[in-house]
Amino acid sequence: MSRVIVVGAGVVGLSCAVRLLEAGHRVDVVARDLPRETTSAVAAAIWYPYRALPQDRVTAWSGTTYAVLDALAAPLAYGGSPESGVRMLPGTEVFDRRQPDPWWRAAVPALERVDAPPAGFVDGWSFTTPVVEMPVYLPWLAGRVEELGGTITRLNLRALPEGGDLVVNCSGLGARLLGADRTVVPVRGQVVYVEQVGLERWWLDGSGPTYVVPRSHDIVVGGTDEEGEWSRTPSPESAAEILQRASRLVPALRDAKVLRHKVGLRPVRPAVRLEREGRVIHCYGHGGAGVTLSWGCADEVAALAE
Repeated sequence: MSRVIVVGAGVVGLSCAVRLLEAGHRVDVVARDLPRETTSAVAAAIWYPYRALPQDRVTAWSGTTYAVLDALAAPLAYGGSPESGVRMLPGTEVFDRRQPDPWWRAAVPALERVDAPPAGFVDGWSFTTPVVEMPVYLPWLAGRVEELGGTITRLNLRALPEGGDLVVNCSGLGARLLGADRTVVPVRGQVVYVEQVGLERWWLDGSGPTYVVPRSHDIVVGGTDEEGEWSRTPSPESAAEILQRASRLVPALRDAKVLRHKVGLRPVRPAVRLEREGRVIHCYGHGGAGVTLSWGCADEVAALAE
């Protein structure tokens, strides 16, 4: 049994910790930000490969994650974990011009073209996908780590730790410092949380990027895609523009009560880095697809740890 230190307590770090613990390793998670303080906590967390490459590896990781989340969303009687906060919801992505099938098509069991897109759009497809309620899911993941004998500790690192047999670097944007990797850049994403208005379908419009993702008690509406922007302060102008765009997809949002605003910084890189380098396994650069890639990447990290 190896002692493994996982750096980073977002959705990727916690998923890796769970898989390593299940494989019999002793695992300690250390991070500057605890799970509810991470970029993962801001995410709308709909399964969708976004701002992550290369396409072949991302498709494979995404397919694995889809299957795991689908299983978690199943009723308890069928082996699911309803307390995880994962639901399978139908929805539609629309476009203002004709599109080929998405490059990640192989990762979803079924995807159907929309015969009559909403007004103002000319193409689209519908599919059922996992939607993950991060205020529920992150504590659930952290609980799994602790149930399996792992620990989660706040620690502000200046370099990757020296202890342990292995270090798994899931530091996201922190890899600029901890991995000396300046190719990782922030892509600012602002979201607006509004009251639930009875919506049970998600909507995406890639030209925005615009997304409307229903949860049990609210709706996450986004977003922005500002590369190189570090500010975590929500912009009132951006919020108004987000809601205007989203109202084209769901007109009921025009009168929905705004609950709060948040900003997350996606850790984008030319390609996800998942490789072993001596006693360090690097796993970062997941862009806007941390949830979408999490279990696929965690499985590969556990394999590399062997």
